[in-house]
Amino acid sequence: MAVLDIDAGLTDEMKEVRDTVHRFSAEVLRPASIELDAMHDPDATIAEGSVYWDVVKKYEQLGIGDPSHYGDDLTPSERALLHSVVLEELAWGDVGLCISLELRDTIAPWAAGFGRTEAHTYFEERKDVGCLALTEPDHGSDHVAFTEPVFSDPAVRPGCRARREGDEWVINGQKAAWVSNAPVATAAALFCTLEDSKDGLAGGVAFLVPLELPGVRRGKSLDKIGQRTLPQGELFFEDVRVPNDFMLIEGSDAYPMVWEMVLSLANNAMGQQFVGVARAAYDYALAYAKERVQGGVPIIEHQSVKARLFSMFNKVEAARSLARRVAMGHANGTTGFQHVAASKVFCTQTAFEVASDAVQIFGGNGLCKEYPIEKIFRDARASLIEDGENEVLGLMAGARL
Repeated sequence: MAVLDIDAGLTDEMKEVRDTVHRFSAEVLRPASIELDAMHDPDATIAEGSVYWDVVKKYEQLGIGDPSHYGDDLTPSERALLHSVVLEELAWGDVGLCISLELRDTIAPWAAGFGRTEAHTYFEERKDVGCLALTEPDHGSDHVAFTEPVFSDPAVRPGCRARREGDEWVINGQKAAWVSNAPVATAAALFCTLEDSKDGLAGGVAFLVPLELPGVRRGKSLDKIGQRTLPQGELFFEDVRVPNDFMLIEGSDAYPMVWEMVLSLANNAMGQQFVGVARAAYDYALAYAKERVQGGVPIIEHQSVKARLFSMFNKVEAARSLARRVAMGHANGTTGFQHVAASKVFCTQTAFEVASDAVQIFGGNGLCKEYPIEKIFRDARASLIEDGENEVLGLMAGARL
């Protein structure tokens, strides 16, 4: 379905970027995602010769991943709006690949954002592929619940811990199989807990860790029902030594604020991406309803189908409006955590509901792998859990009201 030109605030140049990314998603991401999703072994998706690497190469040639590539003449709001459009279009093509591609160029910018000049130079020269290492086998959303009592409970002892030894840090422990990009990353933004913390999870420390260091080991890639195009896997750390220059933040005074910043960034992106997923489900359903004949007419002529499609359309438009407004406000510092959490929760729930409705419109065909909608449904279901489980995010956002 053609992209409608109703995007408020987009210049002709922005629309050109949007259309270019849309073509990339239609011609590169969607065909690759079908091939990758069908692979039974998740390790095969990133093996040498996999189409995954063709996607990476073409994405890098496109040059639209980092918002800094959009030029210097844009205001923060304009840059955020354009990036929101780009994320929606990429996720419309395939959200798993979108997330993986967006994570690639994150390590050096993290160093710069935390004022680590030497680390920024080091990782920028290496051109590292990034991943975010947070979840542990026994700790998920509680690891980021900075508003909740559990976050500062000294009885809560995460498994991945770090201690200082002179000018180095020594890291031991495990990150769970949900580390996005872990199987393909060359460096990690690692969040763990100080070994002598008296403040539970709040006594945290964050590092940038080259993954070729002695003592780092990767587990098998995660086998999951949705977002199978996003490589995820375990990371193990055994007496891994990193220099103090690679430490981003330390201690309970600043650590909760850092997590509010990190989770705000993640939730902001999730909202925008899953607008794309919802739109993809709606587009597929609309096209199918115009082609599928039941009762002697295309099913879109049946009132129940027409009403369902309008409900789906309504939800997609509302989600897009919220996601873009929050993205622009976040860029200007005028939104709080409750806003970005609302964007993530509302847009992911919308994607799940619209995808479920799309399956219903496809009927029995919607359950078959021959049709694309069952994959989108599986991808959307994962979003209610990732980057903060939605109910937990709601509790955290409620604390900011």
